[in-house]
Amino acid sequence: MLVELLTHHGKRDLLAPSFSFRRLLSKEEESAVFRAIARLRYEVYCEECKYLDAAAYPQGLETDVYDERSIHISAQTAEGEIVGTVRLVLARGEQNFPFEEHCAVFPDFAFPPKEQCAEVSRLIVKKNYRRRAGDNLQGVTKEFQEHGSATEVVPQTQPVFKHRNRRNRSPQIMLGMYREMYRYSRQNGIRFWYAAMEKGLARLLDRMGFHFVPVGPETDYYGPVTTYLADLRQLESALNNANRFLLAWFQDEPISDWLLITTLVKYKLGHFGKL
Repeated sequence: MLVELLTHHGKRDLLAPSFSFRRLLSKEEESAVFRAIARLRYEVYCEECKYLDAAAYPQGLETDVYDERSIHISAQTAEGEIVGTVRLVLARGEQNFPFEEHCAVFPDFAFPPKEQCAEVSRLIVKKNYRRRAGDNLQGVTKEFQEHGSATEVVPQTQPVFKHRNRRNRSPQIMLGMYREMYRYSRQNGIRFWYAAMEKGLARLLDRMGFHFVPVGPETDYYGPVTTYLADLRQLESALNNANRFLLAWFQDEPISDWLLITTLVKYKLGHFGKL
């Protein structure tokens, strides 16, 4: 495993070798890529989960008013199939974020400057890549939901979906999309992320180093959700303490052979953070 990893170091992505990730700006909303994203959203939200009325989307494309001011992220296979998507909704001036239309916040919550904020929304993975009972809509296995953490995320020696039956504990698709959102945010002065999500997903993200703080009460919005806020500076600090490889991967920094070796050794020994 280690020899293979070092041999291929620099030739492919170390954490998500099976997928590529792309940003789509709002001005590209009419592109074929955006149509594929909207089709995937329709499949999940209308056909699979029935959160939204399929009859309201006769073209089989789930879109809304926030798409035109969002940064859309897609995950795709080597064959070009889009298998995951998420968006960062931006708001300026009198514009609201999606959560403000459906969720309340605590009376003492102090809103950060709007230009430093974005809302994480429409995070899903295609059903074919959620192959076992218990996998959530974000493509995270039941095992990782229950026991996963940032220290479980380690370099991959070969594409996980080279053979469809292979499984990996770490949620590669979700992490790859989060990385693209993070990089866009750093490049554009965004420090805070809002997200309206279930408590279980928030707990999972917290264990992975993505600390989202509840800023409002639980609300029934296609199921119980709570509005959370994350500070990306705290995210960087948490990842630096828990998994330096993961932070370097997020920040697109050079990853040395020594960091690869120590990350894998710590994982194998079960002593992350002690070296």
